[in-house]
Amino acid sequence: VQLQAFGGGLVQAGGSLRLSCAASGHIVSSNVMGWFRQAPGKEREFVAASSWSGGSTYYADSVKGRFTISRDNAKNTLDLIMNSLKPEDAAVYYCAADRSPRRTYTAGQYYKRGTYEYWGQGTLVTVSS
Repeated sequence: VQLQAFGGGLVQAGGSLRLSCAASGHIVSSNVMGWFRQAPGKEREFVAASSWSGGSTYYADSVKGRFTISRDNAKNTLDLIMNSLKPEDAAVYYCAADRSPRRTYTAGQYYKRGTYEYWGQGTLVTVSS
């Protein structure tokens, strides 16, 4: 399984950015997927996740209402649309997927790094104030 995140860049505070994660095989249409981020000197933290069907989504409180996670099965990508960006959103963003297709979890498990088996290489988001 390969995941590749792209779309990062430099944006001014208040601006928007769209990240995408391309995945091999049927991951996008069959697996739980999520986004995490890691700022310098900090732990990798949960940002957003989608159930395998896309029917349920989960967000960190810090991004709720500003970020949207969605699947594009036609393009075979997982997207993260980020609006109203803040300097504290600056980080390397990683996409991730769980191991097995069509698995369901308790709500809390979507937020945990251990739920995810596969990780992309990360894309850098810089937000200028």
